[in-house]
Amino acid sequence: MLQGFPPVVAADTHTLILGSFPGEASLAATQYYAHPRNQFWRLLGTVLEEPLAELAYEERLRRVLAHGIGVWDVLAACHREGSLDAAIRNALPNDFASLREHAPLLKKVCFNGKTAGRFAPVIGAAGYATVMLPSSSPANAMLSFDQKLRLWRDILT
Repeated sequence: MLQGFPPVVAADTHTLILGSFPGEASLAATQYYAHPRNQFWRLLGTVLEEPLAELAYEERLRRVLAHGIGVWDVLAACHREGSLDAAIRNALPNDFASLREHAPLLKKVCFNGKTAGRFAPVIGAAGYATVMLPSSSPANAMLSFDQKLRLWRDILT
């Protein structure tokens, strides 16, 4: 079983971005969205008007948290060959009940892609506003960066 990462949240986190599960590059680097072609840091940095993609990983996290935004995944563990969500097997979800303990001010959960978005009904039923975002993955080539960015701006609304 591959193991995911702990949540990046703080007591004042009001918005959480959930991906599906770290890809091979992220697991190897022990960093969220470490694949150089993944547009996550560029998209979020543009939305927040921060140069996230240019910063060291720890500084990225610090700046994102300073904006009240957290990062996590819907899955805690799974079996998977490669990095594609379609290859995920035997998935174990993260403990979303613990979100209220870690982030008591959390109001909105944004889902980075369709696989993560399958959890929207569960999260919505727990009382959180939910937003579906197009995947920042390089595998999602159907939309240009600018098309994705227009939808990613919903993080701040």
